[in-house]
Amino acid sequence: GKSSALMESFKNLVPQYALCLRDGEKHNLPADELTVGDIVEIKFGDCVPADVRVIEAQGFKVDNSSLTGESEPQSRTRKCTDVNPIETKNLAFFSTNAVEGTCKGIVIGIGDNTVMGRIAGLASSLEAGKTPIAKEIAHFIHIITSVAVFIGVTFFIIAFIMGYHWLDAVIFLIGIIVANVPEGLLATVTVALTLTAKRMADKNCLVKNLEAVETLGSTSIICSDKTGTLTQNRMTVAHMWIDNTIIATGTSEDQSRCQYDKSAPAWRMLSRVAALCNRAEFKTEQENVPILKREVNGDASEAALLKYVELAIGDVNGWRSRNKKVCEIPFNSRNKYQVSIHETEDKNDPRYLLVMKGAPENILQRSSTIFVNGEEIPMDQERKEAFNKAYLELGGNGERVLGFCDFFLPSDQYPIGYQFDADEVNFPLMDFRFVGLMSMMDPPRPNVSNAVAMCRSAGIKVIMVTGDHPITAKAIAKSVGIISEGSLTVEDIAQRLDIPIDEVDSRNAKATVVHGGKLRDMTSEQLDNFLECHTDIVFARTSPQQKLIIVEGCQRLGAIVAVTGDGVNDSPAMKKADIGVAMGIAGSDISKQAADMILMDDNFASIVTGIEEGRLIFDNLKKSIAYTLTSNIPQITPFLFFMIASVPLPLGTITILCIDLGTDM
Repeated sequence: GKSSALMESFKNLVPQYALCLRDGEKHNLPADELTVGDIVEIKFGDCVPADVRVIEAQGFKVDNSSLTGESEPQSRTRKCTDVNPIETKNLAFFSTNAVEGTCKGIVIGIGDNTVMGRIAGLASSLEAGKTPIAKEIAHFIHIITSVAVFIGVTFFIIAFIMGYHWLDAVIFLIGIIVANVPEGLLATVTVALTLTAKRMADKNCLVKNLEAVETLGSTSIICSDKTGTLTQNRMTVAHMWIDNTIIATGTSEDQSRCQYDKSAPAWRMLSRVAALCNRAEFKTEQENVPILKREVNGDASEAALLKYVELAIGDVNGWRSRNKKVCEIPFNSRNKYQVSIHETEDKNDPRYLLVMKGAPENILQRSSTIFVNGEEIPMDQERKEAFNKAYLELGGNGERVLGFCDFFLPSDQYPIGYQFDADEVNFPLMDFRFVGLMSMMDPPRPNVSNAVAMCRSAGIKVIMVTGDHPITAKAIAKSVGIISEGSLTVEDIAQRLDIPIDEVDSRNAKATVVHGGKLRDMTSEQLDNFLECHTDIVFARTSPQQKLIIVEGCQRLGAIVAVTGDGVNDSPAMKKADIGVAMGIAGSDISKQAADMILMDDNFASIVTGIEEGRLIFDNLKKSIAYTLTSNIPQITPFLFFMIASVPLPLGTITILCIDLGTDM
């Protein structure tokens, strides 16, 4: 069934081969032959073959978005940094992708014992309950059966008292019961569901379970994942700070809303550093693909910078070839900066250009001047305060902020042909010129905010449930309308009143952002009260198990719950929900198997279409049942007159049964 298919797709995640060290020799083994205790080597581009404890790492980063929802690659080292296995940096998990560097690790979990295996096992062990339409129809059939039997038995007794032969009385009994039972109801329901499913398929909604169509119409709460569902799961440059001004670059598909002076000296300086101090490269043969949709080798943040600069100035590869790189210190989590040194394209200037990017506070410390309005001025206290204000504003939006600086190395100390050494650094790393900030985010999908607004107007509560950071989750929730304008969280109220958070009554806050860790300490009653008290809810840093608990809490309140998601971490909650909705393009195989409906164009707004169609079905079925039941009255009345007043039957019993069958069908 569905569970076995789900486990089958889980097996499809297994990478074909893994480089394993056994008896001092390297072997290329099928990944399913690995065992606990094996030492494996993983390099950039590989899929992690099992749950691995890192014992050696060189700039190793993994993409955990399928597991935690974080768009930004996570660095991995041999050091344990957290008691929570999902958070610690010395574990790499099965089926996540290595996006940078290399690592050597010891296998600590294989197959069903991996984190991903346990999630898939959790999803496959859950049984889906009855759909609302199945419950309603069962309830209706119980009522109509009771009424039909009661009327039939009453007629049978009256006929017996009136002196009819017992066989005639039994025929009356059977006729009345058959006349009252809507034989065509199930056929009507199936036809209505099938036609709606066909209409939805034309609108890019693939319905796997017919009854799910009506369930979507009954939905009262949507629990939605963030990364890849509400957002595009691609880092994009959202803002930059140059000439003491924050400029919004626009995060549309082509960043066409970005209006600023591209000839400004400050932008030329910033774009030069962003293009040169960048290891990301476009994959080959993509000239005809729109820039923002091109595939890139490299880190997600660097890919965002590369695409943005390519869009703004074009021919980044040409820039790089004309400004040849002669030395580089790659980014690492200890230094929090990346440096590269280049020959310049200016033939009249023999100086080398040093460019650096990294954590803004680090770049600020290393800068003694700042480039503003075409001139280089000292980095005084006033400039530092302006920097801090801009940095806090961008960081508060949940965006990842990077600082950029440059420096021309004096030609008398660093002549042409100078041998730079990145290991034993023989060039300056201080007194640079600060050129600006750039911030990146995973932008919301187009039309999501409209869809959320339509859900609200239809009386549906939309809750965000994500594995990402609370600040990022809150920023996206505000931008798509899950936290509506004017809704304040406890933190917002405390900040506005300038009082400690503990003194704020949480019941006064319409909106709330909850860390998944707090769910562990909540009882079922506390969670139920919490879900009832707040209208705008965001759950951040949630595990797959916690997503499941949230769905169960909503169902305990009597809500019909839809869960939308695209990752393996969403599949248990999707299976438990009344209806699971997966993304067709970005969604993992496991999430598609667990879902009842798949959005083929990954458009969250298609859910609104599904809700409209589902509600239409309910209205149509009510009309159909009303028509069927009212037709029973003229069929029963002649029987009644015939028995009580001996008025001759205009039609025989068999004829009436045939008419009834035709009416119902």
